[in-house]
Amino acid sequence: MASTGGGGGTPFLLSPATGHAATPSSSAVHDVEAVGAGAGTGTGAHHRAGKSTPAPDAGAAFVLESKGTWWHAGFHLTTAIVGPTVLTLPYALRGMGWGLGLAALTAVFAVTFYAYYLVSRVLDHCEAAGRRHIRFRELAADVLGSGWVFYVVVSVQTAINAGVTTGSILLAADCLKIMYSDLAPDGPLKLYHFIIIVAVVLALLSQLPSFHSLRHINLGSLILSFAYTILVSAACIRAGASSNPPAKDYSLSSSKSEKTFNAFLSISILASVFGNGILPEIQATLAPPAAGKMTKALVLCYAVVFFTFYLPAITGYWAFGNQVQSNVLQSLMPDEGPSLAPTWLLGLTVVLVLLQLLAIALVYSQVAYEIMEKNSADVAHGRFSRRNLAPRVALRTAYVAACALVAAALPFFGDIVGVVGAVGFIPLDFILPVVMYNMALAPPRRSPVYLANVAIMVVFTGVGVIGAVASVRKLALDAGKFKLFSDNVVD
Repeated sequence: MASTGGGGGTPFLLSPATGHAATPSSSAVHDVEAVGAGAGTGTGAHHRAGKSTPAPDAGAAFVLESKGTWWHAGFHLTTAIVGPTVLTLPYALRGMGWGLGLAALTAVFAVTFYAYYLVSRVLDHCEAAGRRHIRFRELAADVLGSGWVFYVVVSVQTAINAGVTTGSILLAADCLKIMYSDLAPDGPLKLYHFIIIVAVVLALLSQLPSFHSLRHINLGSLILSFAYTILVSAACIRAGASSNPPAKDYSLSSSKSEKTFNAFLSISILASVFGNGILPEIQATLAPPAAGKMTKALVLCYAVVFFTFYLPAITGYWAFGNQVQSNVLQSLMPDEGPSLAPTWLLGLTVVLVLLQLLAIALVYSQVAYEIMEKNSADVAHGRFSRRNLAPRVALRTAYVAACALVAAALPFFGDIVGVVGAVGFIPLDFILPVVMYNMALAPPRRSPVYLANVAIMVVFTGVGVIGAVASVRKLALDAGKFKLFSDNVVD
C-alpha cells in the first residue's frame, strides 16, 4: 500500500493504525467501550495478525461506536437517503417524460441498491481478513492502494456532508419563514433570522455524542418521510382530479440540445436524491461482527425508498405535467391564485419536512464530527469529561455556525443540488463501489458481475461528466436571480 508518510498532513486526518498523517492503508476499527486509565492497551481492537495493537481512536470510540443492530443501521441509512428531496422527483420526470423518466428512476433505484450492497460486501470481505473499516476514505485507500485516493474521498465526502448540512439548514429556515409569512404577512423577521433559529436548535442537537445515539431520532425521521409523502401525494391527486385541475402537458422541449441537457440534469437530480456517500460510516455503527447485517438494513431502507420515491414522483408529475416546479409543494402553493390543497395539509407537511431536515443535518454532520473528534478528544478520559466535552461543544457549534453562515449568504444553494449529484454522489455511490468490488473480491474478468460493474463504471462516469456540465449550465442561466444574503430562497 502506498503511504503519504509523516508530518505534512492535516492534523485531523491521522491514521488510527500508525499515528502518522493520512496513511491511506489504515484499516483498524477500535471497539472502545470503556476506556479507563489503561486505555493505551486497546484490548478490544481488531488488528492484523502479527501487528501490535494500534492506539485507540477517539473518532471510532466516541462518534462511530459499534453498538447498533441492523434495524438501527436501516434507520440511519433511510434518513441519509429519504428526505424532502423526494419532492423534486416530479421535476426530474419532467425533464425526461413518463417512459424515460420512470425507466431512469427504476435504473438508479436498482443500481444504487446494487452499489451499496457491493460496498457492504467489500467491507465484510475486509473484516473477514482482519481489517474492519469504519471510514469510506480508509476503505477506498486500502482497496485501491493509492495515497491520493484517501484525500479525494475525504474531500468529496466533506463537500457532500457540509453541502447537505448547509442545504438542510437553509430549507428548514425556509419552512419556518413560510409558516411565519402565513401567520404574519407583514412581519419584520427575515430569512436569516430563521436560519439563526434553526442553527441554534441544530447546535444543541449536535451535542448528542455518537452516530448510534441518533437511532431514535432516525426512526422518527423514517416515520416523518412516510407521513409527508402521503400528504403531498394525496394533495397532488386531489389537485389533479379537481373540477378545475392544472393543465396537464407532458411534452418535452422541441429543442434537441435542450432536451438532452434536461435529461442529464434530471439524472443528476436522481443521483443526488438516491446518494448518501456515508455507507461505511453507517455500517461502522453495527456491533461486530457486521457481516450480513447491512444487507438487511439495505432491504429495510429500500422498502421505504420504493414507497416514498415512486408515490410523489408519479402523482406530482401526473397532476402538473411539465409545469411542475422543482419542489412540488410550490406547485401546490402557486404565487397567483388559491392554494391547490387545504391549508392545514400544507402547514402540517411543512412542519414534518422541517423536523426531518434537522435529522438529516445531524446524520450528515457525523463524518465531520468524527474527523474533529479523532484528534481533539482523548480516549484516556471519559466521553463526557471536561477534557473531551469542551472541544466537542466548541468544534461542533463552530461547524454548525459556519454552515448557517453559508446558508444565509447563499440562499440559492438548492440550485447546486445537481452539481453535487454529478461531482459528489456519482463518484462515491456509483463508480467507487464497483471498482472496489472488482479489485477486492476479484471476480473473473469475463464473469457477468465483473462486466456489469465495468459497464456501470463507464456509463455513470459519462453521466457524471455530462450531468455536471448540464448542472453548471443551469447555474449560469439562473445567475441573474442570485443575490447574497437574499431574503428568498432561489428556486
